[in-house]
Amino acid sequence: MSVSAADLERALAAGLQPASLAVEDDSHRHAGHAGALEGSHFTVRIVSDRFNGLSRVARHRLVYDCLDALIGRGGIHALAIVARAPGDG
Repeated sequence: MSVSAADLERALAAGLQPASLAVEDDSHRHAGHAGALEGSHFTVRIVSDRFNGLSRVARHRLVYDCLDALIGRGGIHALAIVARAPGDG
């Protein structure tokens, strides 16, 4: 089943109440790549208070937790994450 950038935005907004959020569908950049047949490619840039005091790995886990149902649908092949807390440099 197909997953859209809007689907990711809704799930992340609900789960992390971000101060800023941008989800970019990078799938067009991977046309012809074997993985392109397995699902979409996305870049997520998110700033949330929920990331305060957390390591990069813990921040990514929170993002993956919010997207668990979408990932389970099989429509995501690749996900690049930039997760920051407010005030991060």
